[in-house]
Amino acid sequence: ILSLKKQQQQFYLLLGNLMSPDNNVRKQSEETYDAIPGSTKITFLLQAIRDASAAEDVRQMAAVLLRRLLSSAFEEVYPGLTIDVQMAIKTELLASIQMDSSSSIRKKVCDVAAENFPGIFGNQQQHYMEVIKRMLVQCMQDQENPQIRTLAARATASFILSNESNTALLKHFSDLLPGILQAVNESCYQGDDAVLKSLVEIADTAPKYLRPNLEATLQLCLKLCADTNLTNMQRQLALEVIVTLSETAAAMLRKHTAIVAQIPQMLSMMVDLEEDEDWALADELEDDDFDSNAVAGESALDRIACGLGGKIVLPMIKQHIMQMLQNSDWRYRHAGLMALSAIGEGCHQQMETILNEIVSFVLLFCQDPHPRVRYAACNAIGQMATDFAPTFQKKFHDKVISALLQTMEDQSNPRVQAHAAAALINFTEDCPKALLIPYLDNLVQHLHVIMVAKLQELIQKGTKLVLEQVVTSIASVADTAEEKFVPYYDLFMPSLKHIVENAVQKELRLLRGKTIECISLIGLAVGKEKFIPDASAVMQLLLKTQTDFNDLEDDDPQISYMISAWARMCKILGKEFQQYLPVVMGPLMKTASIKPEVALLDTQDMENMSEDDGWEFVNLGDQQSFGIKTAGLEEKATACQMLVCYAKELKEGFVEYTEQVVKLMVPLLKFYFHDDILYMPLQVIDPSMPLLLECARVRGPEYLTQMWHFMCDALIKAIGTEPDSDVLSEIMHSFAKCIELMGDGCLNNEHFEELGGILKGKLEEHFKNQELRQAKRQDEDYDEQVEETLQDEDENDVYILTKVSDILHAVFSSYKEKILPWFEQLLQLIVNLICPHRPWADRQWGLCIFDDVIEHCSPSSFKYAEYFLRPMIQSLCDTSPEVRQAAAYGIGVMAQFGGENYRPFCTEAIPLLISVIQAADSRAKENVNATENCISAVGKIMRYRPECINVNEVLPHWVSWLPLNEDKEEAVHTFNYLCDLIESNNPVVLGPDNTNLPKIFVIIAEGVANESIKSDDDCSKRLANVIRQVQVSGGLWTQCVSALNEIHQKAIQDLLNAA
Repeated sequence: ILSLKKQQQQFYLLLGNLMSPDNNVRKQSEETYDAIPGSTKITFLLQAIRDASAAEDVRQMAAVLLRRLLSSAFEEVYPGLTIDVQMAIKTELLASIQMDSSSSIRKKVCDVAAENFPGIFGNQQQHYMEVIKRMLVQCMQDQENPQIRTLAARATASFILSNESNTALLKHFSDLLPGILQAVNESCYQGDDAVLKSLVEIADTAPKYLRPNLEATLQLCLKLCADTNLTNMQRQLALEVIVTLSETAAAMLRKHTAIVAQIPQMLSMMVDLEEDEDWALADELEDDDFDSNAVAGESALDRIACGLGGKIVLPMIKQHIMQMLQNSDWRYRHAGLMALSAIGEGCHQQMETILNEIVSFVLLFCQDPHPRVRYAACNAIGQMATDFAPTFQKKFHDKVISALLQTMEDQSNPRVQAHAAAALINFTEDCPKALLIPYLDNLVQHLHVIMVAKLQELIQKGTKLVLEQVVTSIASVADTAEEKFVPYYDLFMPSLKHIVENAVQKELRLLRGKTIECISLIGLAVGKEKFIPDASAVMQLLLKTQTDFNDLEDDDPQISYMISAWARMCKILGKEFQQYLPVVMGPLMKTASIKPEVALLDTQDMENMSEDDGWEFVNLGDQQSFGIKTAGLEEKATACQMLVCYAKELKEGFVEYTEQVVKLMVPLLKFYFHDDILYMPLQVIDPSMPLLLECARVRGPEYLTQMWHFMCDALIKAIGTEPDSDVLSEIMHSFAKCIELMGDGCLNNEHFEELGGILKGKLEEHFKNQELRQAKRQDEDYDEQVEETLQDEDENDVYILTKVSDILHAVFSSYKEKILPWFEQLLQLIVNLICPHRPWADRQWGLCIFDDVIEHCSPSSFKYAEYFLRPMIQSLCDTSPEVRQAAAYGIGVMAQFGGENYRPFCTEAIPLLISVIQAADSRAKENVNATENCISAVGKIMRYRPECINVNEVLPHWVSWLPLNEDKEEAVHTFNYLCDLIESNNPVVLGPDNTNLPKIFVIIAEGVANESIKSDDDCSKRLANVIRQVQVSGGLWTQCVSALNEIHQKAIQDLLNAA
């Protein structure tokens, strides 16, 4: 066995050979090196770095290899080392960085530390804390070696980021921040932005670390951002620090009003535009150049307005924008208008109050001498039409429509024309139909003239940009106008069909796709009767495109337009569409099955790729990013939506395809990405589950059960893991609907066990989030904007609570009392919800859950009465109407389903219910639902528990409280009871000689007029019979009808005709 010394010398030789200029020698050495086990390598490499007598280049090589080994195979190698070797690595790293006389070795070792800090020191950080800190300070102060200062700053940042939640540690290391800032400044001027990127990461994940030096951090970033000697990328990164802080630590930033007043620097970046002679004539729209300062400034302004809020941003920026709009240089006017577009979302409330002034001002620029300013004016109008809808449309329809139509006539600047058409689309999409109708004639004539002119241009010159937008404007107008578009149908349809037939060249794919969309939207607007003569021809055109579908390239814009058009055709044709399914489904399933490319990249790879088309990234920290190629994802989402549409429209006609659609959809429940990336709309998938089960029903119970089993596991798992609350609520809603549909027996013991754990987790999280919000209210940066955010979070949480209630409702209504033992694991948490000190929404939903227990699990429910009865009765007089409503509903089901044990409580509730009904403001808008539930509850007690109440005394009052107009479900209960009373000739209700009948007629008529009674249910048949019986006794009938006004008379007639 070779002595260790000998082995070490051979290793030095090997390191030397790894640097050999001779390829063969180097290749052989690499093979030898790779064959050495990881732990042995580490020992030798450390020894080499440590050995001051070894050659400088050998020691440098060892440091590089150690860094490479630890970065690439840290998890495999490091944990397997003995404690002694791990200790040696730590000690050696710290010692080399502090003591080594060779600056290049210290640089290399700093590299190792910068990349592997968190992993190497792990949970022993505390032990080494002072040494680490001393070492970092020492390296940051290394005056002779700027590179070491830079690396030490990166190592510090990496250390901070890996301890982002350790407040004490962040505080302890806060005096290193000035060193990091200095390194940011120095390295930027050396052309290295790695430390600046680390600062962006700190702003993102550990913003509180910056608090003690916030002023200095902001000043530095503003200085770098304003320095035109730096690259655009560096200036934008400096801006990114401030913008990120406005998102992650808005309240902290809002306190620095002086610095916030520097925001207009973003406006000056937005002026960084170049004159381009051919701009206005471009026929292809390039995507925004995201590297440009103008686009970066605009995006930063949008995010800062959303982050800091309009209260701060608008007053500060308004003056600057107004000055820019009066500047003689077009670039300033352009930037001012683009800035107005950018701040609309964040400054929504504040801008709404001065919208008059803003709109009048912006409309002037539709006539600006410079085309790019006119373009920016259209942009601002389009953006405001979306941000402030429908207020914007209601207030400014007159001025805006005429300004846009005028701008659309700008023949010499097609790009401006097209943008005016795009703004018109935004305007009409959210425009109430009644507002648009008076302008319809004028709009249609203008659009028709432009369409005809642009069709000519297409034929003569091949230009298409304006035509693409105008076709969509026509579609949007038709979509809003609906049947009022019928008179104009023949004006457009021939030309549109002509485009689809003839625009077959590759460069016209988008135009053709948009025209297909336009035809299908017009068809949907005017309805089947008007469209049917063209339907067959249009279907043939679509089918022809569909047949060529396999030849279309994956990124062909026609695909998504085609897919949506098919679904609209399905809505228009209804069941007649079934014959086309075999042709449509193949390509649709292919698109819905697209698998996106994903990748984990470091910052360097990412920079090379982002130029590649269609990649989006999420920063995972530590210079790592997660990338996904979004091309195809939107199409996938559209395709999934269309599948849902077919299932909904065709129901049993879709049964052939349910199985393959379920197999496609269910795995998508696991398919989500980070919020910043295009989110696969699970909102599409969730409604599809109950719909697909409905379709599958046709094939019998066995097939249905198989289908459900395939879905069920995935749905439950998704409820447990889905991070996005909007998507989660959809999944929970869908799951509840499926259980209601499938009924008793649809969940097995494992399902219940998993579901119980998940629901328990959701409720515990609900309480924990409330505590966290309370803690945030104590934070030193707490202000009213933070309160707004906390209230939004609270609403989100309550919405998830409503979905927990939905799932429990579905379980109780399907499984009845046999599910109570399972429910007991959640009991204490539900009891917590109804404690008197909890927020009203908690108490409302807690009571709703107990209402379900009483309604579906009685008489066994009484064993939990000690937990909910007192709170329920006390809640009848609660200050919150929502809580009163839930409590009153509970009393009603107690009387109807509860059983003997609940009798005394029904008696106790009566005076409380009556006092709510007779309160002065009981019929006010906010109280009416609670009041109606109280009226219904009194009715149920009289109907099901007459022994608890003096029926004859209460009945006249009860009849005087009818009808119920808001709560349709309870209205049916009251009408059914009213029918019982009339059919049994109840003297109190009918009065002596039927004198109360005219009043009863009014109650029935109001119920019908208000649609509280459905024409096809039993209740309406019973009421119609009551009326028919009166009809045959002439005088009484005349008396009853004469008490009715015109609306009531029509309602009675409708009831007789329908029932």
